[in-house]
Amino acid sequence: MTYRIEFVTSAAKEFRALDQVIKRRVTSTIESLRQEPRSTDVRKLLGHQNLYRIRVGVYRIVYEIDDQAKLIRVTRIRHRRDVYR
Repeated sequence: MTYRIEFVTSAAKEFRALDQVIKRRVTSTIESLRQEPRSTDVRKLLGHQNLYRIRVGVYRIVYEIDDQAKLIRVTRIRHRRDVYR
């Protein structure tokens, strides 16, 4: 079963601000998470119960997984130097 994707308001704003090339790569990566939200490229963030991140070049997508609701909630899409601040 595939997961639904939801963006928090700030992540949607960050997504809209991305360059078109990066935006296409981010979209492709997020679409792949629908089938496998815990793929081998995904890392669980330490100190957080359901928070994960995946790399897209120098950008990071941070998201939560709700297995009961089959939902992936994207919380941040930022450059690696800014994402954990």
